[in-house]
Amino acid sequence: MSVVIAAHDEERQLGRCLDALLPQGELEVVVVANGCSDRTAGVARERGVKVIELPEPGKAAALRAGDTACCAFPRLYLDADVVLGPGSVPAMLACLAATGAPACAPEPELDLTGVSRVAAGFHRVHERLMAGRRGLAGAGAYVLSEAGHARVWPMPDVLSDDGWVHRSFAPAERATAGRSLVRPARRVAAVVRRRARVRRGNRQLDRLGRTETRLGGADLVTLVRRREVTVPDAVCFVAVLVAERLPGWPTGRWGSPGQSGRSGGDDGWGSDRSSRD
Repeated sequence: MSVVIAAHDEERQLGRCLDALLPQGELEVVVVANGCSDRTAGVARERGVKVIELPEPGKAAALRAGDTACCAFPRLYLDADVVLGPGSVPAMLACLAATGAPACAPEPELDLTGVSRVAAGFHRVHERLMAGRRGLAGAGAYVLSEAGHARVWPMPDVLSDDGWVHRSFAPAERATAGRSLVRPARRVAAVVRRRARVRRGNRQLDRLGRTETRLGGADLVTLVRRREVTVPDAVCFVAVLVAERLPGWPTGRWGSPGQSGRSGGDDGWGSDRSSRD
C-alpha cells in the first residue's frame, strides 16, 4: 500500500501521525513538505520515509506530486495532523477487498481536549447532523483502489480534496472502516474561520459539477426532538451560525455578513491552523 501525506508546516503534528501509521503494515510512505518554514521534512526523514519538498504551499499540488511518486495500490491519502487508530490501515484494506468498494475512509473520532464549551457543543451537534452522510469527507484520510483512483485523478486545484473524492462516488461506493482521531477547532473564532474555508471549498466543488444536498434547520430540530442532541449543545450550534454572519467578527477583516473569511481567492492553499487555536 502507498501513502501520501501533504504537509505544510506540520513539524509539531507529523511525528504523531507517522508514529501511529508506520507500524500498521508494509507501507510506501511519501511525505510532501510544501512551502514549509519549519522542520516538517526533517521529522519525516527521521522516520525513514520518502520526502519530497516543494517551494510553494498548495495541498492539491502536493498530493499530485506525492501520488506521482507512488507505486502501489490501494493508496491512502492522509492529513499530517490526523492519527489513525491501531489496526485502521489493515481494516480499510480488508474492507476494500471484501466489499469491492473503490473508496474507503475511517470513522472520525473528535479529540475535544481543550475545546471551549461553545465550540465543543457545536462539534457534537455537527457530528450528529453528519451521521450517515459524512462518507469520505472530514475523517482526514481516505483510501482509493486503483479503479477509484482512476475516477478522481489527476486531482484538480480544489480547496477540499476529500470533498472532491467524496462527491465523485455514489453512497453505495463509499465504505467505512477503522478510526481516525481528528482535532477540531478549539475556539469559536477558529470554528468560524474553518467553516468559511469549507464553504469556499463547497462552492468551488459546485462550480465543478460536484454537487450535494445541504443540511437544513429542520434536521437540527429533529435531532433535538429525538433527544439525540441536548438543548444546550443546539444553542451552541446556533450561536456559531449567528456568529458567522456578523460582519467584521472576529478579525475585523471580513466583508459583508455571510462572507466570513473570504480574504484571498478560492484556489489557494488555505492551510487551516485553527485546530491549534
